[in-house]
Amino acid sequence: MVNAVAASAGPPAISALPAFAVDNMESTDAPDLTSVRAKIDAKDYAGALAELRDLAEDDQQADVYNLMGLTLRKTGDYLTSLTYYTKALELQPGHKAAREYLGELYIETGDMAKAEEQVSVLRQLCPSGCEELEDLRDAIAAKAGK
Repeated sequence: MVNAVAASAGPPAISALPAFAVDNMESTDAPDLTSVRAKIDAKDYAGALAELRDLAEDDQQADVYNLMGLTLRKTGDYLTSLTYYTKALELQPGHKAAREYLGELYIETGDMAKAEEQVSVLRQLCPSGCEELEDLRDAIAAKAGK
């Protein structure tokens, strides 16, 4: 079944993007997400979601919402993933990892124009370049090369 995010772009184009859990290391108010990141890296998305849901109840924090978005995207729940990336960016519009992951969501759902919009935002956030910008550019290039 095609979800609302992919509906306008046709069937979802699932790609095998790596699931490296990243957040903004500049955040100082973030809870300890070491365990969550380890679960995501191990592809234990159910375990990561359970832990993140508990954290989200206590903390309205961009890193928590970003990782919720990542985990949900990796389980194929694109619409809910979009909701959490949006929440992360409402709290912290300059959250580079959320911008990268949102761009990857758009790639996976076939909306390359919106993925490119995230590249543009990341260019502004990282005029000298950054890992998130490079990773999103690589993901777009990989999709284009298929």
